[in-house]
Amino acid sequence: MRKILTIAGMLVLCTVLVLAAGCTQPEKPVVTPVATAVETMATPAPTAIPTTISLTPGPTQTLPDMWSLDVQVAGNGEAIDPQIITTIRGGKGLNFILKVDVKVTRADGKVETGSIPRQTTYRVGDSVSLPVTSQMGNVNRVEVTATDPQGNPVKIFDDYVPFRTYN
Repeated sequence: MRKILTIAGMLVLCTVLVLAAGCTQPEKPVVTPVATAVETMATPAPTAIPTTISLTPGPTQTLPDMWSLDVQVAGNGEAIDPQIITTIRGGKGLNFILKVDVKVTRADGKVETGSIPRQTTYRVGDSVSLPVTSQMGNVNRVEVTATDPQGNPVKIFDDYVPFRTYN
């Protein structure tokens, strides 16, 4: 029995010495990184590629019947504050269409863009109004693009729209 106690005492003593030796080792110094200068190459500024503004209407696409959307585009007829108003008039896609964007290329060359605001879904009567030129004899090109539920833009209207029509 005495032999077992002696061996157990030696093991406890060795354990204490091992633990004490681990706690008394010198702490490793913290190495702080030295900042090095990195040379950057100057990149040339991109040159703007002039884009031509087309006043000629292009082809349009149709949405699938289950996502169809009817829009009405007309001028407000006011010479003081001429506007083109794009209004949603219905369709099966009121609940599904994600976004309706309107782009007006004015007769004077300026481009106006806007979107019909959407709450949770589109409703009949939702609209956006964009400024146009009131120069007589000139018409404005209006493009309406609807984004389908898959995220693809589809141009559903592209035509000339005068700010005022005469009967």
